[in-house]
Amino acid sequence: VNRELEPMITSRFFRGKAIIIIGPRQSGKTTLLKKITATRNEAILWLDADEPFTRTQLTNANIADLKQIIGKARILVIDEAQQIPNIGITLKLITDHLKDVQLLVTGSSALELAQGINEPLTGRKYEFHLYPLSYNELAKHNGWFEEKKQLEKRLILGSYPEVVSSNESAKEILTLLAGSYLYKDIFKYKDLRRPEILESLLQAIALQIGSEVSYFELGQIVGADPETIQRYLDLLEKTFVIFRLRSFSRNIRNELKKSRKIYFYDNGIRNALINNLNPLELRNDKGALWENYLISERLKFLHYEGISANRYFWRTHQQQEIDYIEEREGKLFAFEFKLNTTKTPKIPMIFKNAYPDNIFEVINPENYEPFLGYAE
Repeated sequence: VNRELEPMITSRFFRGKAIIIIGPRQSGKTTLLKKITATRNEAILWLDADEPFTRTQLTNANIADLKQIIGKARILVIDEAQQIPNIGITLKLITDHLKDVQLLVTGSSALELAQGINEPLTGRKYEFHLYPLSYNELAKHNGWFEEKKQLEKRLILGSYPEVVSSNESAKEILTLLAGSYLYKDIFKYKDLRRPEILESLLQAIALQIGSEVSYFELGQIVGADPETIQRYLDLLEKTFVIFRLRSFSRNIRNELKKSRKIYFYDNGIRNALINNLNPLELRNDKGALWENYLISERLKFLHYEGISANRYFWRTHQQQEIDYIEEREGKLFAFEFKLNTTKTPKIPMIFKNAYPDNIFEVINPENYEPFLGYAE
């Protein structure tokens, strides 16, 4: 499957900056870089930071050490760089002193990698996020018609590369992925005194996708205070398991102003966490799955296209709501998501009157492709 990031990455080779690719484990970062580097004529050195020897050599290395390690290579790949202590300083030395070397770095977690590189590499890096396979990538690979047939499968099993490519063992692979593999970086790098809270918290929010969440109520469910819940959610967000949407409010007195919703980057992970991989006809959470799928896929599209947008949901205390709002170039785009194509909801009048210049659209299985950026 051709990844949307590939041309963006290759176009930035040898511009004097490191290229950083971060994203969840098993999203295809290593595969992407192997595909990119396979077409290059330059000498390539590939270092896997999962190997203890590699970590030892690159930890606190000086420029003389680095020159010896890199040798005549023109392209240096450091895979799983978050494993290396003080990696940011090492990357800075390479970028500043070995200007004829293109540095490619992957990290499975923003947790340590971003904290370790942001300050040392200020102005010295291009950073990209690689997510599980996007609708656009799959539609271009499979063809529109074939991918349309796979919609229910994507809603249930998600879009991780290994899950998509495995028909018979997809559910087993997904269960393994959801069983702490995706967020094991948290356990490795953070001192979590009660790791069991993390899994209970994930299950609790998996049951609340598409609904407003209260840190206090989540704390009561899993037996932790709101501050701990907030900290754990931050960690899960930094390891690309979940993301949050804030409520939109500007003009109306009874708008919810400090609420948030939590979504999963991948439907399959969410379903595996609650041990429910049943087909749609046996589920009572079809609407929530549709909403999570569209919002997560839209996030991928915006990122890959470089479209800057503020993203929200909207709701009043009287339960009037809009599933998803984007604020782009001073305009509001409001979207309602309906899996049932016979339902055509209208925009709430209170929102329409308060924000008259909005653009409103209902997204359903008959018209969702353009929303996710697909154009034949």
